[in-house]
Amino acid sequence: MTVLFADRALLPEGWAQDVRVDLGADGRIAAVRRDAAPDAGPDGQRVELLLPAMANLHSHAFQRAMAGLSEARGPHPRDTFWTWRQIMFRFLDHLTPDDVEAIAALVQMEMLEAGYATNVEFHYLHHAPGGKAYDDPAEMSARIAAAAARTGIGLTLLPVHYQFGGCDGRPLAPGQVRFGTDPDGFARLLDRAEAALRDLPSDAGIGVAPHSLRAVSADGLRMCAELRPDRPLHMHLAEQIPEIEEVQAAHGARPVEWVLENFAPDRRWTLIHLTHMTDTETRRLAATGAVAGLCPITESSLGDGIFNATVWRAAGGRLGFGSDSNIRISLTEELRTLEYSQRLRDTARAILATPDRSTGRVLYDAGLQGGAAAAGRDTGAIRAGCRADLCAVSLNNPVMAGRDGDRMLDSLIFGGGDGLIRDVWSAGRHVVRQGRHRDRDRIVADYLACIARLGDRM
Repeated sequence: MTVLFADRALLPEGWAQDVRVDLGADGRIAAVRRDAAPDAGPDGQRVELLLPAMANLHSHAFQRAMAGLSEARGPHPRDTFWTWRQIMFRFLDHLTPDDVEAIAALVQMEMLEAGYATNVEFHYLHHAPGGKAYDDPAEMSARIAAAAARTGIGLTLLPVHYQFGGCDGRPLAPGQVRFGTDPDGFARLLDRAEAALRDLPSDAGIGVAPHSLRAVSADGLRMCAELRPDRPLHMHLAEQIPEIEEVQAAHGARPVEWVLENFAPDRRWTLIHLTHMTDTETRRLAATGAVAGLCPITESSLGDGIFNATVWRAAGGRLGFGSDSNIRISLTEELRTLEYSQRLRDTARAILATPDRSTGRVLYDAGLQGGAAAAGRDTGAIRAGCRADLCAVSLNNPVMAGRDGDRMLDSLIFGGGDGLIRDVWSAGRHVVRQGRHRDRDRIVADYLACIARLGDRM
């Protein structure tokens, strides 16, 4: 039994002082006691502020190695998501399975040091350059799992079905062939990817990800929904205006409208970005219980647009946060970027705050609940029976000094940063200590060697 004693902690019922948390050998929280004696025992640990740790609900790990490579003006008169995508296609053609494992390990390490406990990996890089399948069709998925074995992060792996190059069913373009799956091939790949998780701790899980309405047919989306009916289903939706125009031309309806008319999204669905919805679409989709998977740093980087969080939240919609392209992995920055986008649009302040909860508290609570649902993981609260996904924050610093209650989260998110995260536990595994991952030096060295190899090949 591991024992934590927190001077302050965020419990489901609110803020509490002098909290003892017992972590069981099964990776779950065994007991929580308020107003406990301030002694963690000889084998325990005392922390200043204990928070539930969030799930990062959307990541493409390999794109981390692209950070900084797409900021020069290209030959096009206007650089957009679509010109960035061409750079991404050229870059990924150089990646080997060894590279993907090294990059994923760095990404997962950086997630943990930022205060995330779980990586929900939207994984579509399946095949060798040219589109030839590896001997094991889930070779690349196995490398994501191998990285998780090294880092200790919780993993929900989402193999991606990606069949077409557009809504008209055209073949995949050269840059997309490494992603390609037909229905039978995807089902086999999914089975093999799930098998690759068996060597991980029991908190690892599988899910399914039809890439987008551009990449799968209605039948393909239906197949994905049926393959693992009790596990999370994720899909990109309504990210870009040209995407909306293509879907509308092909199907006679906007993307969100078409999904609502032809499927029944529910609480197991997570729909990524949703940056271009009408108010009516926003309210209708929020009412289904589906999670809006938001990646504000990437959405800013790619010029996607601004998610309508005010209407979504007013309609009772759930949301969570991911790092998507991993151009920068920072939990606090994702949260404040969402709020600041609303402020810039509406020329007002404290947009997402409510009468009883501050902006930071609303953002953090939403990310905990939406992330847990998107990961299909019993997490998001310091409660007996939940996965022991926890992070400890330092209060003895200029940012947090003198703060209490919701103001601690407000200061952490809007005045501080991830450097204030001191310790992180993922399903009870103590993977970050005093701000550093337990295997940081080796993971960084392997990543640097990977970048050197890529430099020689590119």
